[in-house]
Amino acid sequence: MKSALPSDLKMSSRNARAQRVFLAALLASALGGCSTLGSSGPSTNSIRSAGKTDLVGADIRVLDLTTNLAQQLVTNTHQDTFASVLGEGLPVGTVIGPGDVLDVNIWESPPAALFGMLGDKTEIATTQASIETAKMTAMPQQMVDVNGILSLPFVGRIQAGGRTPRQLEADIAARLRGIANKPQVSVGIMRNANSNVTVVGKVVTNGRVPLTPRGERLLDVIAVAGGAVEKVERTSIQVTRGSRVVAMPMETLIRDPRQNIRMQPDDVVTAIFQPYNFVAMGAVGTQAEVPFEATGISLAQALGRVSGLQDNRANIKGVFLFRFEDPRRLDPSQVAGAKLTPDGLLPVIYRVDLSDPRSIFLAQNFQMRNQDVLYVSNAPGVDLQKFVSIISQTALSLIGITNAVQ
Repeated sequence: MKSALPSDLKMSSRNARAQRVFLAALLASALGGCSTLGSSGPSTNSIRSAGKTDLVGADIRVLDLTTNLAQQLVTNTHQDTFASVLGEGLPVGTVIGPGDVLDVNIWESPPAALFGMLGDKTEIATTQASIETAKMTAMPQQMVDVNGILSLPFVGRIQAGGRTPRQLEADIAARLRGIANKPQVSVGIMRNANSNVTVVGKVVTNGRVPLTPRGERLLDVIAVAGGAVEKVERTSIQVTRGSRVVAMPMETLIRDPRQNIRMQPDDVVTAIFQPYNFVAMGAVGTQAEVPFEATGISLAQALGRVSGLQDNRANIKGVFLFRFEDPRRLDPSQVAGAKLTPDGLLPVIYRVDLSDPRSIFLAQNFQMRNQDVLYVSNAPGVDLQKFVSIISQTALSLIGITNAVQ
């Protein structure tokens, strides 16, 4: 038998040492990379422990989505409506506003004490039943100033803005009592300066829509502007009246006649297309910012719109919804002692366990909110799979290098 040559032994020894060096380097790099394996976000355990941390000075609450919690959120949800916030207004011409020109007539019973000697401006009304005369004096037409104040002879400055002509008549008559004999007053609006509504946004024609004594309503002015450009179910209507701003889905406005409120002068109506969205991240079919209808969607619908969970990555017990929540929607025990954000909201992470069949029904009733973040964490075994994949790929590379060296 031919013995191995010294040179062969040396070569074999060098190859063995090289393999050991490569394996040591591989193991070191793999162990060092265990904490840096790629990921799309925090793990389920780290999110669960987020309840012990805070955000911009506010406490974070992690809540499991249960039947009681879902029902509680629905019960405590309060949505401002046009009818509840703005109310039912009055037709144009029934309320006096700044810039309106008023016609004021004052009647004085005989014998006229105040207006009896006004010469040509005084008219005489004679009845068949009596030879006594009543004096009617037509005041010069007056314009209501920017502060809603009206100035009249013998009456002085009087608040007219925001009042009806009948209310103003009573106030003027009250001021004339004692200086005029049984005064009676009539007030009419000769010219209305504040009779327009501004309609902007996703309508055919942006502009100002004049109001009439007919009492145009919200859908009337939208129709005059040509109607909404986009689909009704994806359009939200916002009404601004002074410092109050209220928005509602247009579909709700059409279905609920109570929300078709009467428009008031200087109202601003804005049609907004798809004003709501949520962000999907993690082990979902599609990571994206997803718009949704003004009428809202459920958590189940949201999952469907991002193609559900990734079977090979997702942790079905790690579906989370991040939201800045109104603490009034939660049970007092869930927010007791919590510090809120500067704008009075509470950072809440809702956890959904999709391994429980009941959670599918809960997801159907849980409504998404604007700016929600939907996140699905990776399953615990995903990182192990990544680690094994790295080891396998590196081992194959090592074998190839070793073979090349031999």
